[in-house]
Amino acid sequence: MNKKHQIQQIDFATVLILILLAAISIIAISSATYTGNQDFYEKQIMWYIVGFLCMFGVLLFDYKILLQGKLLYILYGIGIFLNLIVMIPGIGQEVNGAQLWIRIGGFSLQPSEMMKIFVILILAKMMSRKKGEMWEDFHTLGKGLLAAGVPFVIILIQPDLGTALILLAITASILLVGGLHWKWLVGGLTAIAIVVGSVIFLYLTDSPLLHLLLADHQIERIQIFLDPASDPTGAGYQATQAKIAIGSGMLWGKGYQQGTQAQGNWIPEPHNDFIFAVIAEEFGFLGAGFLLACYLMLLYRLIRIALKSANLFGTCIVCGIVGMFAFQIYQNIGMAIGLMPITGIPLPFISYGGTSIVTQLVAIGLALNVGMRSKAEQLQFTIH
Repeated sequence: MNKKHQIQQIDFATVLILILLAAISIIAISSATYTGNQDFYEKQIMWYIVGFLCMFGVLLFDYKILLQGKLLYILYGIGIFLNLIVMIPGIGQEVNGAQLWIRIGGFSLQPSEMMKIFVILILAKMMSRKKGEMWEDFHTLGKGLLAAGVPFVIILIQPDLGTALILLAITASILLVGGLHWKWLVGGLTAIAIVVGSVIFLYLTDSPLLHLLLADHQIERIQIFLDPASDPTGAGYQATQAKIAIGSGMLWGKGYQQGTQAQGNWIPEPHNDFIFAVIAEEFGFLGAGFLLACYLMLLYRLIRIALKSANLFGTCIVCGIVGMFAFQIYQNIGMAIGLMPITGIPLPFISYGGTSIVTQLVAIGLALNVGMRSKAEQLQFTIH
């Protein structure tokens, strides 16, 4: 099938949703930084341009060539290497107690963001070779868990708990689609519940072991999650101000650049981690609801692509991407409204960030690639 027919198979509804999210992001960031640094929304426009170019660049090659040779293993190795050197003093850049960035010229690169894509691809390749019967092959299951576990531990040490949790969501999504038996899933969720319960128990009993397992700022986040009112002007300041902003938006919101919490600089990191609070304050329940509707439509379109994929490799790729975005959306909005602890996870396609925006659009490019070629193959089969 020629290139023209392949282009016609692109899911343009997904592209339209991305354009809407880009517009929301730029509007929200320009308002969040209205009384501060105006460079953020201008840079966000630049990152979106770069990201869309990368997204359409991904469409130029057939994603199935990634199954051939050792390219994915090389990319995975590069990702591991970058996430290791970011922890070296003098190379890695520390912000808010976490050493996550590598400074390159005037830009900062976050290797952990790139690692999410590499983990999705490497797991999808492993699972696709077993044709949906991975749960019967403990060797493949072990390799898959190792492939996800190594970056998980490295990123957790940086420390970046948020991204590490995203890797867990990606792994669970791909393993389940790859043929993981539901008993394994229940066992995994039970193990996670035990770990979380143990951490909470150590915190409530003020055990010294907790300080060996978690950094001080992570322990503070647990404290604020369990008791936000314990330190409203200190560690609980972010959560308190975010909820005030969201509640004050009510139904219609206060209007663009009219949010007292946002414009008064009461919300910390308003252009990044807590940008949902800015949107809810200035555009109200209706604006926040519209954003959630855009997310639901995006996830729906991606799930459609996964279901219609012509092969398990494509299905695993798209399901890993769905798991990644679904968890990030839930975690970010959850921490803004007090349902989840604060982990520093950005809101997909909305929060400011160069590496994150480009990585997210590359992920969408991979999903569109799967959908485009699956439709083309089905059409070609029908014609013949």
